[in-house]
Amino acid sequence: MIVLAVLRHDQRLADMAGGNNVSESTVRRWRDELIALLAAQAPCLDRALKRVAKQGGEVVLIDGTLIPTRRRTGKADRQNYSGEYRHHGLHFLAVTDEKGRLIWISAARPGRTHDITAARHDHILAHLRAAGLSALADLGFRGLDNDARDPVIVTGCRPRPA
Repeated sequence: MIVLAVLRHDQRLADMAGGNNVSESTVRRWRDELIALLAAQAPCLDRALKRVAKQGGEVVLIDGTLIPTRRRTGKADRQNYSGEYRHHGLHFLAVTDEKGRLIWISAARPGRTHDITAARHDHILAHLRAAGLSALADLGFRGLDNDARDPVIVTGCRPRPA
């Protein structure tokens, strides 16, 4: 429960340790062990996409998001600032099925990472082609696939303001 409070409610390690009569290093070790355990349970992208295709799915949804974090000091702070959201945080790329259920999420990247950069780094197109799926992506993915004859990525269109 201590680790869940640290992860879910962003409680400080020292506060949780002091209130539960354990050392801060013990809470840190517990937190790291739980994160490693959760990461080991996470499906890899290939298996997740093949499972969607096996269940009869034809399309997946792809979008990136910024999870806000506290501002760090020094030069390490700059890479976590997102100009799009005007906030510090970590960038994640999420793949969901047609109903919006999460099937895969990328590793954390600095907040300044753009969606298309993250998709190219994770080789999303190669994984989609291997699984035989198409993707409906956010507008940030415009230009991800340069081959117009191979419509793996179908980008949405933002309506024009009236």
